[in-house]
Amino acid sequence: MAIAYWCILIAALLPYVWVANAKLGPRYDNRDPRGWIASHADPRVHRAYNAQLNAYEAFAPFAAGVLMAQFAGVEPQRIAWLAIVFVVLRVLHGVFYLADRHLLRSLVWAGALACVIALIVQAALKVAG
Repeated sequence: MAIAYWCILIAALLPYVWVANAKLGPRYDNRDPRGWIASHADPRVHRAYNAQLNAYEAFAPFAAGVLMAQFAGVEPQRIAWLAIVFVVLRVLHGVFYLADRHLLRSLVWAGALACVIALIVQAALKVAG
């Protein structure tokens, strides 16, 4: 089960990886970071910031899914694999976001969402069964 917990930590840190990419641009203004991003002309900065926001949105359902599956008694190895696949897909999501590869980004987003759904459905089935 430790693997799934490490995956939760990695997923929690991913938004900071993406926003760091946005802030690496020239003349970053830490006094008004949101204003700086909003007024920035570089589309890469906006993509990195959007990747951060999307990573925040994906984190809560993933963490809940892992914990629900664990508490319901889903097989730990299954939880670990789904968590690993989720993290790999979410890393690829951010990479594709930064690279402006929108189709690939959407595909890996859907795959990561499928992992979350699988975790939650398996938890529900285990509890109901």
